[in-house]
Amino acid sequence: MDRMICYCHNYTAADIEQDLLYNDHSTIMEKIIHESKAGNCACETNNPKGR
Repeated sequence: MDRMICYCHNYTAADIEQDLLYNDHSTIMEKIIHESKAGNCACETNNPKGR
């Protein structure tokens, strides 16, 4: 099973690796950071580790 990186937006490590290969940088990480700053994350409830 692939390791979940973002529980709020359902991104896995494989998603980010593919994104890097396709775009030469991680647009997914940019999206996650943008959504987090906008308050559109619920990591404390979605992530089993509470982060």
